[in-house]
Amino acid sequence: MATAIQKITLSSARDIPFNKLVLSQFNVRRVKAGVSIEELAESIARRGLIQSLHVRPVLDADGAETGMFEVPAGGRRYRALELLAKQKRLAKTAPVPCVVGDANSDILVDEVSLVENIERAPLHPLDQFRAFQAMRDKGMTEEAIAAAFFVGVAVVKQRLRLASVSPALLEIYADDGMTLEQLMAFTVSPDHDRQQQVWDTIKDGWQKEPYHIRRMLTETTVRASDRRAVFVGVETYEAAGGIVLRDLFQSDDGGWLQDAGLLDRLVAEKLKIVADEIAGEGWKWVEAALSFPYGHEQGSRELVGTVVDLTEEERATREALRDEYDRLEAEYAEADELPDEIDARLGEIEQALDAFEQRPAIYDPADIAIAGVFVSLDSDGSLSVDRGYVRPEDERPVDPEGNDTTETDGDTRHSATPAVQRAVVTVGGQAAEPEDDEEDGIKPLPERLVIELTAHRTLALRNAVAEHPDIAMTLLLHKLVSDTFRHTAPTGCLEANVRHIFFSAQSEELKDSAAAQDIAERHARWGDHVPADDQALWDWLTLLDPGTRLDLLAHCVSYGVNALFERPNPYGSGVSQHGLDLRLSQADRLARATGLDMVAAGWRPTVGNYLGRVTKPRILEAVREGAGERAAQLIDHLKKGDMAKEAERLLADTGWLPEPLRLFDPNDGQAVEPGAEADAADEAALPDFLSDDGGEETDEIEDEDALTIAAE
Repeated sequence: MATAIQKITLSSARDIPFNKLVLSQFNVRRVKAGVSIEELAESIARRGLIQSLHVRPVLDADGAETGMFEVPAGGRRYRALELLAKQKRLAKTAPVPCVVGDANSDILVDEVSLVENIERAPLHPLDQFRAFQAMRDKGMTEEAIAAAFFVGVAVVKQRLRLASVSPALLEIYADDGMTLEQLMAFTVSPDHDRQQQVWDTIKDGWQKEPYHIRRMLTETTVRASDRRAVFVGVETYEAAGGIVLRDLFQSDDGGWLQDAGLLDRLVAEKLKIVADEIAGEGWKWVEAALSFPYGHEQGSRELVGTVVDLTEEERATREALRDEYDRLEAEYAEADELPDEIDARLGEIEQALDAFEQRPAIYDPADIAIAGVFVSLDSDGSLSVDRGYVRPEDERPVDPEGNDTTETDGDTRHSATPAVQRAVVTVGGQAAEPEDDEEDGIKPLPERLVIELTAHRTLALRNAVAEHPDIAMTLLLHKLVSDTFRHTAPTGCLEANVRHIFFSAQSEELKDSAAAQDIAERHARWGDHVPADDQALWDWLTLLDPGTRLDLLAHCVSYGVNALFERPNPYGSGVSQHGLDLRLSQADRLARATGLDMVAAGWRPTVGNYLGRVTKPRILEAVREGAGERAAQLIDHLKKGDMAKEAERLLADTGWLPEPLRLFDPNDGQAVEPGAEADAADEAALPDFLSDDGGEETDEIEDEDALTIAAE
């Protein structure tokens, strides 16, 4: 005969007024641990009492119930409720969910209290990471999550970063296949494939330390403390589209720059700009490189310049700084550690005094004409400029009669001043400009110039799109439909998330252009009305009339227009050739749809933005197209500086545009010419010295400014 299984009976549950509860003296928890009572009280106030209290009736001496209940399990919750009652945030008679045990049970109260505390299964860290991730996915901000769980925002960011590791690695961590410290190391890189590759490499080896994982994940990156990153600036790198990897779990000295190729390009561009500026001083050559080998100046003669004496005012400033430095040093001589503000001030004074000691030297113009400059980076990322080195092949020939008299002009007995020359600029050992600017062939436009010109066009396109809401709607809908139904379609010329595209290269006049001013004024007008609160913004948008909504849509969409030229990268980083072609063709279509005219938008060819930065054949080609053949013939004998200035005057009102700013004929793919050649009668009048065809060529010194001297 089978034995009947005895059924257990669970204790009943009911609500008991809080003032009928007392804390049991048999509660085993004596030492504070975990969440504080104050934090638990705030949690109950926010979420309610998630777990009931376990209570037993209090009996009198005769064994009868007194109407009071002791709390052997849930003492911290009781204290939190007690704190809320003291703060008058909880009524003393508020009902509290309780599980009521048998007062006459054989189970000791001590046993109930102990079991309630030791049988809790702690939450696995991964479950917490994923819970935070789920809350953020549902709309909670990192700040709101931090406030809800009484932790810092940095802690939330760390746990969210842990949840973003490759799902395969998270499962390995959940099965205790790796430590939490190892998982932290994998958060350095967001690339799941790379994370998996590193784990596959080390999982069966002996070298699994977190530092080794970090090193493998960042082996192709560049430290933010690297001199290249310091020279360019992390902000500039990020503005150019670069990604910075950060370690949220230990000091990373600013992180790692992921795209080394982009960083090197930015370094080369910035070195080129510096070299061009120095070239404007009249040096024969300028060599720019990240660093030069030891002894690179060997065999060259170093010029000795003259350091200009300090003025009386500068001397007084230097002495005042020295006195302040001595006074601060004496005042804090006995201090174990200098206050931050004093330490910073001493550093500023040292820097200012160094500037007085390292004043630039002045060289003879005749020496500058045969000498050059080395431009490189110091170990701390600062610029190092070494002027005044004469190569053996550039030395002046020695008079065979031993006459060392100074070369003079025929008409005067003063030293002949060398003509301003075009410096040969090299960056990283590669010529940054053509050495011979007098060749007859039409060379391609310099890449930086094309980028600057397309920056002008992009800004004008943004302004045009913002003024045509219907076209902005078509553009946005075209992009959204492409993303929805053509998943492999390249980006084109609209960033659908309207990420503000910054210009990696732009001319000085861009910020003062009519399009830039229109955009800034329009943005300021809208900005005065757009609410900062998310819900208020939604409500405000719903109340706008259709016309106003379209105008706002057009303004916002316009910020995503990207008609910039950039060098295609066949290796995956940046834009592909196909993507660039699509971007520029869409930009052309957009220009036609909006009726964009770069001439009407205010662009004019000047020495600064075009004519002073291209070869003489290019200048003549522009004048020939815009002002006619005769005008080109009248200036073709001029030196480049004068030619560029006269070309600017001749082309001022012709409506001529360079190729990157022209519209292209969609039928034959040819650029639409900016206008027919001007008749001779319509040509602008030229100065006498230009129109005198029979005169002798001038021997005047070529006066080219820095833009004329600078490399293309």
